[in-house]
Amino acid sequence: MQFGRYYEEFEVGAIYKHWPGKTVTEYDDHLFCLLTMNHHPLHMDANYAEKTTDFGRNVVVGNYIYSLLLGMSVPDVSGKAIANLEIESLRHVAPTFHGDTIYGQTLVLDKWESKSKDDRGVVYVETKGYKQDGTLVCVFKRKVMVPKESYGEKRGGEQPGRPEPIEG
Repeated sequence: MQFGRYYEEFEVGAIYKHWPGKTVTEYDDHLFCLLTMNHHPLHMDANYAEKTTDFGRNVVVGNYIYSLLLGMSVPDVSGKAIANLEIESLRHVAPTFHGDTIYGQTLVLDKWESKSKDDRGVVYVETKGYKQDGTLVCVFKRKVMVPKESYGEKRGGEQPGRPEPIEG
């Protein structure tokens, strides 16, 4: 299975559909909130959400959805990345609830070679996340520095650092 891409493998206009999707559970949402110290009752308190919000139930914290989509995109986009350079924009378009399944896809908007080092380039992408019914929930654009094939060849090929098994 391919993990990430070299600069030469990216084509402007290409769309990568990330698979599989992820069904968001109450546990996922609450754990993320607790780990990031976001204790807003909209995400943590079902009684509060039911009685005081337009949704009548907990809304999944948006940064979890963003993080989930970013993670989903790694095998297709940044698995070989040298650096994530910039998150240019992030929009939460619609709410996500416990039990929703998130799917993602990434469009390659542009790419250019590094001006300072000839073994890498920058890829500019837009990732979109959708719920199981096709509703767009999250969109973000980012720039990722990725290696050229020459960079990978100098550093041990496809799986650098992977040890050879010793049988004995």
